[in-house]
Amino acid sequence: MAAWYEKHLGLDLEEFGGAVFKWQSDTTRDGGITVWHVAQSDTDWFSPSRASFMINYRIDDMDDMIAQLQAAGIEILQGPEAHENGNFAWIIDPAGNKLELWEPKIWDEKNKAD
Repeated sequence: MAAWYEKHLGLDLEEFGGAVFKWQSDTTRDGGITVWHVAQSDTDWFSPSRASFMINYRIDDMDDMIAQLQAAGIEILQGPEAHENGNFAWIIDPAGNKLELWEPKIWDEKNKAD
C-alpha cells in the first residue's frame, strides 16, 4: 500500500516506511496548513468507501496529478472542482479508502464569491 502512495501520489517514504510532511518547507502562500473536520455520522460523503473517514492530500498541480493518475488507470471519482479555497478531486486507493486531492489557493476577498 505504501508503494502505491509513493508511486501515484508522490509521497516520499522514509526508511521506516511512512511519510513525514514538513509544512515548514512548503512554498505555497498559505504556509502549509492542515485541516481537520468531523462529518455527521449519517453522511454518505465517504461513499463509495465504507471507511468512516477520508484523508485529504495537498497537491501542487491538479492538472498534472489528474493526468498522472489517469495514465496509471486510476479512476477519478469526482472532480476536479474549483472552490473558493482551491481545486478538489476524489479517488479511491487500493484498500477502498476515498481520498480527497486538494490544490490550495489563498481564500481572500477576490475569490470568496467564486
